[in-house]
Amino acid sequence: MKMKRWWNISLVLLLSLSLIVGCSKGTEGSSSTDASKGSESLGSKLEPVTLKIMIPGDRPPDMDLVIAEAEKRMKDTINVKLDIVFVPWADLGQKTQVTLASGENIDLIFDAPWLHINQMIADGYYEPLDDLLKQYGKNVLEKRPQQMWDANKYDGKIMAVPLGLVYMAGNAYVVRKDIREKLGVPPIKTYKELIDFAYKVKDKEPGIAPFTAAGTTGQQTYSIVGQRSLHDYITHARFTHALGSSLTLYYKNNDGKVFNLFEDKEPIMTWLKEARQMYKDGLVYKDILTAKDFIQPFMSGKAAIVTKGSFGTGLSFDQQFKSNVPNGDLETVTFFDPTKGANISNFKQWNFLAVPKVSKNKERAVMFMDWANQKENYDLLSYGIQGKHWEALGDKEFKLLDTKGYSQFGYVWVWNPIDERTDVEADKTYEHFDAVLRDADSFTKDILTGFEFDSSTVQNDLSQYNTVEAKYYPALFNGVLDPEETLKKFEVEAGPSLKRIQQELQRQIDAFLAKK
Repeated sequence: MKMKRWWNISLVLLLSLSLIVGCSKGTEGSSSTDASKGSESLGSKLEPVTLKIMIPGDRPPDMDLVIAEAEKRMKDTINVKLDIVFVPWADLGQKTQVTLASGENIDLIFDAPWLHINQMIADGYYEPLDDLLKQYGKNVLEKRPQQMWDANKYDGKIMAVPLGLVYMAGNAYVVRKDIREKLGVPPIKTYKELIDFAYKVKDKEPGIAPFTAAGTTGQQTYSIVGQRSLHDYITHARFTHALGSSLTLYYKNNDGKVFNLFEDKEPIMTWLKEARQMYKDGLVYKDILTAKDFIQPFMSGKAAIVTKGSFGTGLSFDQQFKSNVPNGDLETVTFFDPTKGANISNFKQWNFLAVPKVSKNKERAVMFMDWANQKENYDLLSYGIQGKHWEALGDKEFKLLDTKGYSQFGYVWVWNPIDERTDVEADKTYEHFDAVLRDADSFTKDILTGFEFDSSTVQNDLSQYNTVEAKYYPALFNGVLDPEETLKKFEVEAGPSLKRIQQELQRQIDAFLAKK
């Protein structure tokens, strides 16, 4: 999937945490000499090193210009050249796992709880970073608040650098406002009104799919049912530590219990049946399971509603849409409840950058991360060439100048809450919601905050389960298959493995809670 900045994902999450960290020491230590301080311990003159970095997404047209500028800046300090390997989102899980298992030399690699970071850590593929960060990563450490570090360690160690800005992902739907107004539908306030609008599109707008969502395995947070779960304020059903973006195991009620969809079907079965009815009634984009970039049908004017991993839209997204649909107009619809305590957070981040143990350049890799977490360098890697791709508006905002030359994908390799800027053209409709996401005190603390799942004892079960899940889950959670019949087949093939994973996860949770 061609992940745009607004999606993060999610993954995803679009605004700075600067309100939380305020004037902390994280705003210091950003001078261009910081990287060279770390290099002095290895000698005053470092030999040139090429770092191989594997991150998700598509290579932007002007990536070579950005790399050239970065290498120019690094030449007299950490003396690093960059070999950036981009992996399509749909292939990310398999490609990164095969690369790590093969022992191929990679110096930095993207991973995430919704991908396989727990498994990779359990299998010993990643280098612990505490000592390396103390010696070479002053900026990396200071540009993230302590809450973020405390909640994103593994067995008490920093095993990867968290990439994030907020304590919970925003979630919304992008809607064709022009079509809504054309059909005389008032602004959408509820999920039922959203689906009612989809039915009107089906009846009145032939050639446009009413609804589309994520239909490949690695994107299931934003499937029809996955997105539906994100605004469940009754049971708070949510993903587990064992299966990061799968609801076959799930938590609810913030009680530390692990539920199994094959045994405890509600509320998820209700959502599956809703999605199935939508599909049977012709509301769902017909190629939902084969579109690697699930945003593209919507961007091309082929759909009226698409799931989204944040609030609002930005200039880049709007302009890309307008280039395909000149007379179209967009809006976002969210059912997020900003009331204090309404949302549960464990303060975990969804994206990470790790140093594989096979790396021959571990010190230099951490030096590079430190270099990238200096303001001027962060700006370069996040937004491109200043004056060509963007221009600065103070320290916290930017104006986009070129929507086609360099994609903003900082969330997969550099994101920190101090240096992140916001698009001056961004939709400000939900600015107050974004402020809630940035405020740790606005959340109810997840009872499992600080818990990490050790998957080492159930690796075979995870592998077996994941193979079967890919066969059923995307279709099931987007309404393509009948939930009653499919869950029976799914359980026959994956039930025993899933049960053992559930039992091991519950055992570890019980032990964790017993120590609190």
